[in-house]
This record gives sequence, C-alpha cells and structure tokens, in this order.
Amino acid sequence: MLRHVEKKDESLFMELCDEFYHSDAVLEPIPVSYIQDTFNEIIRSKDYLECFILEFNNEPAGYALLSKSFSPEVGGPSIWFEEIYVRPNYQGKGLGKEVFAYVNANIKAARYRLEVEEDNQRAIALYERLGYKVLPYMQMVNDRKENND
Repeated sequence: MLRHVEKKDESLFMELCDEFYHSDAVLEPIPVSYIQDTFNEIIRSKDYLECFILEFNNEPAGYALLSKSFSPEVGGPSIWFEEIYVRPNYQGKGLGKEVFAYVNANIKAARYRLEVEEDNQRAIALYERLGYKVLPYMQMVNDRKENND
C-alpha cells in the first residue's frame, strides 16, 4: 500500500532516508540537514516533490520520492523518481511495481526518469521489465548548497 507522507511521518521519513543513504543504492550519505530540508519541502507543497510511504501488512516498508519538472526535450511534465527504497525484509513483495503502477495511473507526465547504481542488477531488471531504458547522457552537477551552508 502507498500513502502520501504527512507531518506525523517526520521521524519515520528521517529513519527511512537514513537507511537508504547508508545502503548500497547510493554513492554516499548526505547530511541529515538535507533530509530535513527535503521533508520540510514535501510538507510545504507538492509543487516540486511528492513522497509516499510504502506499507506492507500495515508496517512501514519503505518510501518513494518524486521530483517534478517540465522537460522541453519531451514537450511536457517530467517525473524523476529521486528515491525508491524498500527495506530488505520487504523486497520481492511487489512494492516497487506498486509504486510505478500508482504513479503511472495517477501522476501524468511525458517522461518518467530515474537513476540507478550500475551494480544494482535487481532494480535494473525491474526497471527494464517496466519499459525503462538507458538514456545515454553523461550527467554533470555543480552542487551549490554545500558552498552556501
């Protein structure tokens, strides 16, 4: 089951993000203040971010975090699956597929996009089954927040 994150979920969200950012799914952890800023933005508005708690048998099993933008490249809204985290004990129970099915049915976009660690073969296999393909771009970033803190 998926449900929108609410203010009462703050400690759960922080806990799940900490687990995600200390897993093999990411290159390195991020500062706790960034996670807090993310939660604050989720609660403030759904303009840029939308977040869901994943539950299995009424137990918190993970979360999915989406970013929204407009992509001139596809001439419409773009949804970026920023983070999808399923706790190890709940993996293989269809929660990832449920996230994609919900988003495809309820959040219309011209493009759905995600990134994945190359060695995360289980996730890659799921994404390929769902119709995702490699986009042959090299990504570059200029992280400014660290310089302004």
